[in-house]
Amino acid sequence: MSVVLTVGDRQVREDELYPLMVEYQLLPHLAREILLDQAIAHIQLTPEEQQQNLALFYQQTQITNEEQRQAWLKQSGMTLEQLETSILRTARLEKFKHQTWDDQLEGHFLNSKDKLDQVIYSLIRSRDSGIVQELYFRIQEGEGDFSALARQYSEGPEAQNGGLIGPVELNVPHPQIVQLLKSTPAGKLCLPIAVGEWWILLRLEKYISSQLDDNIRQRLRNDLFQTWLSQQIQTKIQFALPSIPKASQVDPDLVTAQE
Repeated sequence: MSVVLTVGDRQVREDELYPLMVEYQLLPHLAREILLDQAIAHIQLTPEEQQQNLALFYQQTQITNEEQRQAWLKQSGMTLEQLETSILRTARLEKFKHQTWDDQLEGHFLNSKDKLDQVIYSLIRSRDSGIVQELYFRIQEGEGDFSALARQYSEGPEAQNGGLIGPVELNVPHPQIVQLLKSTPAGKLCLPIAVGEWWILLRLEKYISSQLDDNIRQRLRNDLFQTWLSQQIQTKIQFALPSIPKASQVDPDLVTAQE
């Protein structure tokens, strides 16, 4: 068997590839890629799309001359044809996503908007309820600045930023905090509440409503694609377990020899 890969002092032969792929759990990735090839088999790129995607790849990798391209190919272990096939395969996959899910993006956005909206809020947390109660009254009475008190008393990493957190999407904070942020006007200090082991003070600074822009469209498109891919993997991929001979199939002469 010929050597197909050299890594340091290790030379890997053709007959070793499959056992190594099993050992390093690479078979699921291979199966996934084969499944994607089947899905995009009908997707074609125009000559203009091909040129645009090839040019974009060379621009992103800062390959500007033939010497740099040959060095990249040598490092990657690919031929030029294999490289360009891989680049165009990625472009075909993106085109497949657009053709398959773009008409679902608006509905998916409306269903996901609550999670995509963002908030900026200020937080003070302490395990001592008495401290949090005292800080609440000091801030309410104008006897202390939220940011300064957060730096002094808050027991979480937000203390370094004067208690300020965000912008973060609404699926990030604790559900109790999310409910307060969604129901409290910006600038109003919430009553102290217990969240897990903490007592917290909370103030919404800004609510940022998400918009269906290009970035959100791409994110939703990828979400729908990943959901579809997970379903495909569960239903269309099967791994054959290595066969193990039953006791009745074992050659008795071999058993005797081993004994």
